[in-house]
Amino acid sequence: MASGTRATRLVLLASVTAAVGGLLFGYDTGVISSSLIFIKREFGLDALEQGMIASALAVGAILGAVGAGPLADRFGRKPAVLAASGVFAIGGVFAALSPNAASLIAARVVIGVSVGAASVLVPLFIAEIAPPAIRGRLVTLNQLMITIGILVSYLIGYLLSEIEGWRWMFAFAVIPAALLAAGMSVLPETPRWLIAHDRMDRARTELARLRTGEDVDRAVEEEIAAIRDTKAQGRVGWRQVTGRSVRPALLVGLGIQFLAQLTGVNAVIYYAPTILTNAGLGASAAILATVGVGVINVVMTVVGMSLIDRSGRRPLLLWGLGFMIPALIVLGFVLATGTLSGFGLVLAIVGLLAYIAAVAVSVDTIVFVIPAEIYPLRVRGKAMGITLVMNWSMNFVISLSFLPVLQSIGPRPTFWIFAALCLVMWLFVRFVVPETKGRSLEEIEHGLRRD
Repeated sequence: MASGTRATRLVLLASVTAAVGGLLFGYDTGVISSSLIFIKREFGLDALEQGMIASALAVGAILGAVGAGPLADRFGRKPAVLAASGVFAIGGVFAALSPNAASLIAARVVIGVSVGAASVLVPLFIAEIAPPAIRGRLVTLNQLMITIGILVSYLIGYLLSEIEGWRWMFAFAVIPAALLAAGMSVLPETPRWLIAHDRMDRARTELARLRTGEDVDRAVEEEIAAIRDTKAQGRVGWRQVTGRSVRPALLVGLGIQFLAQLTGVNAVIYYAPTILTNAGLGASAAILATVGVGVINVVMTVVGMSLIDRSGRRPLLLWGLGFMIPALIVLGFVLATGTLSGFGLVLAIVGLLAYIAAVAVSVDTIVFVIPAEIYPLRVRGKAMGITLVMNWSMNFVISLSFLPVLQSIGPRPTFWIFAALCLVMWLFVRFVVPETKGRSLEEIEHGLRRD
């Protein structure tokens, strides 16, 4: 793209609108944290059954991630996001009306389908419309909205905790689902998808709407030429997605998702109130403390967004992981002492907040950005689907096993294992993950390809 060319307001509007899918992702991920305390009481659940309800979302998300990529490649990014918004609404109503644990698990699977689809589609949509100079910040709008969705779920949970209104917590998701559908219905399709399907006139029109600045016409033609060049180098299907040409990118994408889940963040997001009630807080106080977790999550995500296109992806990941390790060590040590009060309780909450802050500014800010940047155009939807299947598969393992493992071996070994896995991810980022800051998607593709 020519220097001086920048995004129009339409790019910003489209990115914010698509990122409402991230808000829904965050809300439906975080709502189980506040609601599980009351669901456990109403249905009389043990630790494994609680894990099944929490992890059911990940099962659906695996299905959604698998299906979203091919649908987006065939029908377009925009129609796929619209379909996901409808599933969000259906799942929220289904969960709110669940008469027993089995039906709630089924509803969580349905919700998970839309969450998995959103985790693929939103970063993909934003990355394909954004200019390189601000692509990182725009794609991390998705993560910001995820954290806002989690915070909103905590606030709704706190407000409804006095009446134990967990059903209303689930039903609330219908509102942002409707907003997402309304907003996406008036947005353009991504020019890269249009070019991939030989709709050149419309692609040129849409790209011209998305770019402004000096000599914008020439810049648009240069960008189209670069996209067509990568398109012309061949289509990669499911059987070829692990081939030599895309294997380096796939290693980076899958590796980041695999290791990010093993750092324990979703265990904390899902079970923060449960952890704090086990440490001695009442239900309402634990949910209120978790609201603080949500606030820190949002604030530090904004910090991460401001840094990602300045410091780059790799330095931010390395610094964040470096802070996560001591926070987890402290958290495991303090929680191992049993019921907390006074200084011990304060230290546990500080450790929890420090961990969330480090995760938000680094791992969670970047985990969806890099995969959206590194895959070839023709396989981008499919490869993002496979990548997010890894994310949600590990999410399922962690969310299902966390409470039983915590009860079996205790807080200290559990959180120290997470700390050790943070070190493993630090080494992976240091020696395997490339820097993508400031490079076009086509430049990144050329750099990673093995011919």
